[in-house]
Amino acid sequence: MAEKNGQVWFITGANKGLGAAIAKEALDRGYRVIATSRNPQKAVEVLGSSPNLLTLQLDITDDGQVESAVKAALDRFGRIDVLVNNAGYALLGFFEEMSEKLIRQQMETNVFGTMKVTRAVLPIMRRQGSGVVIVISSASGVRSVGGASIYSASKFALEGWTEGMSIDLKPFGVRCMLIEPGPFRTDFANLETSLAFSDLEIYDYKEQRETLRNAFASLHQTQPGDPARLAGVLMTAMNASDPPLRLLVGRAAVAAVDQYLNGRRAEYEAWRDISASADFDEKPGK
Repeated sequence: MAEKNGQVWFITGANKGLGAAIAKEALDRGYRVIATSRNPQKAVEVLGSSPNLLTLQLDITDDGQVESAVKAALDRFGRIDVLVNNAGYALLGFFEEMSEKLIRQQMETNVFGTMKVTRAVLPIMRRQGSGVVIVISSASGVRSVGGASIYSASKFALEGWTEGMSIDLKPFGVRCMLIEPGPFRTDFANLETSLAFSDLEIYDYKEQRETLRNAFASLHQTQPGDPARLAGVLMTAMNASDPPLRLLVGRAAVAAVDQYLNGRRAEYEAWRDISASADFDEKPGK
């Protein structure tokens, strides 16, 4: 990888929230940053101007825009050392109340859009013999919660893909990292601009639906996580001598996943003998 202050960071969804916080931290550390988003003017307003900053328009589901953005990054800085796959959104609601169209849109952005950008950047990293692919997942990519089955499905997909890809890319000097945040004080829970809700209504879900909407309305701008601190934590992990594949971020994420893993381990132990009983009864030595 390039010397630290010469690193080039390509960040998606960098006009607000976690993406903007990571871009600011990278710029403060002297790195060169390609800040991409569907609204590049907003990124300029948030990040300002700098010879180390290039802001570009990028809808990660658009093949042409992905190709153009990666080319522009190379034309300006000559390399890409760190890819931060941050762009995405949450589709909330109950599975039966979601049309197939909405589900496909969630997967198209969170999963296939992220893969599209990564596919465009990996040949550059392989030629360099170095690079880091960072995927912003979620604590909901470790364990799902009610009202978020499809969002969690998209994050679970990213988790499995990134874990497998990290093995595939190791011989080329390219590594991967999953960032798993809990609730952070961004626009994530904004019912007007960031969240998508189910588009169908089934009477049986009426009470649950209202409870879910109210919960997210009350969560907006009250989340305990500080995006600037997340960016700092990411940098600490990035520069560690033995960086993690997965990094939980925020007390709520740590507590929730700790409880989940303890419960899963207990279930595994309770059913371990039954799980192992499904093989043929082979005699020793055969």
